[in-house]
Amino acid sequence: MFGFLKKALKKTVTNLEKGVKKKREFITKEELEELLIEADVEYELVEKILDSLPNKINRISLKNELLLLFKIPPSKEITVKPFVELILGVNGAGKTTTIAKLAHLYKQQGKSVILGAGDTFRAAAIEQLKEWAKRLDVPIVATKQGHDPSAVAFDTIQKAKAKGIDNVLIDTAGRLHTQNNLGEELKKIVRVCNKAMEGAPHRKLLILDATQGSSAINQAIAFNEMVGVDGIVVTKLDGTAKGGAILSISNRLGLPILFVGTGEKVEDLTPFDPNEYIETILDAIYG
Repeated sequence: MFGFLKKALKKTVTNLEKGVKKKREFITKEELEELLIEADVEYELVEKILDSLPNKINRISLKNELLLLFKIPPSKEITVKPFVELILGVNGAGKTTTIAKLAHLYKQQGKSVILGAGDTFRAAAIEQLKEWAKRLDVPIVATKQGHDPSAVAFDTIQKAKAKGIDNVLIDTAGRLHTQNNLGEELKKIVRVCNKAMEGAPHRKLLILDATQGSSAINQAIAFNEMVGVDGIVVTKLDGTAKGGAILSISNRLGLPILFVGTGEKVEDLTPFDPNEYIETILDAIYG
């Protein structure tokens, strides 16, 4: 795992190193302020970080301050079978690809997986997921565009129970501009999942596009208000210099960042390690 995150943060690191000019043991508050804003950390959070630090900031004091932003209780371990996950996020955030990456990861762990094509709003989403299911050699429950996504969720869970499948991954629509409709639809899917299996969905994962930086936070707040989010997956981290937005996302939402997408391939998904993330940022700033 080590090194994947460093590779994904390459653009952010390059940007920070340009801003630093010359690495040394201490940096000033003014320098740190500029670096954090450049990396797309929200201004209110920059102020909060600076308030707790001395005028001359060394690596250890900055590391301790940044680690505090990830003091989120770990999500409780659920050992049910099937383990049902509902995948949330706006169109274009990388939901379908992330579902494929998660399916691949679970298969690598020796688990069986089934997909549910619950984004029935977009025909392309159904076809994409079918294509991934074929490539990954996993079963899928899919219907036609415009059909009831709750029925897809119900059938997917029922099939997983009947066949003794370990993991269920259900896609959902992400048309946030019709927020009320989407909110009601997602709430219904959650209710129907619970009818199909008590306690399901066991985890609601929100997919956020790192290239949107801190603006992704507003999406997260909207989805969290609609149905409650259990964890975050940050995608496209390798394509942006806005890697500091992860600090804002963690701080504002109080939700664990569980995975990061580190590239285009199906293997390019890694569990998020706050320590590795912070060390990578600090390596770019300090000598």
